[in-house]
Amino acid sequence: MTKERTQNITDRSAKELNKFRLILHNDDFNTFDHVIASLEEVCYYTREQAEQCALITHYKGRYDIKSGAFQTLQPYKNGLAARNLTVTIE
Repeated sequence: MTKERTQNITDRSAKELNKFRLILHNDDFNTFDHVIASLEEVCYYTREQAEQCALITHYKGRYDIKSGAFQTLQPYKNGLAARNLTVTIE
């Protein structure tokens, strides 16, 4: 296999691994403060980042809060779900 062909396969594989998104869904029972604190604790977001994510999720119904490999996103999903937030990996 040529070096160029190997590089193209490696690039494509990396893109496929990082094609997942962690989606935060709006709900009617978690407060903004709880969502913001959860995003700060689990995702290590700053207060401002967490507030923006919470607001966008509230108004749009869902928001892609992280993207990457499935294995990378799973701990974030588990941490947020443990705090009763509705999250999915798509």
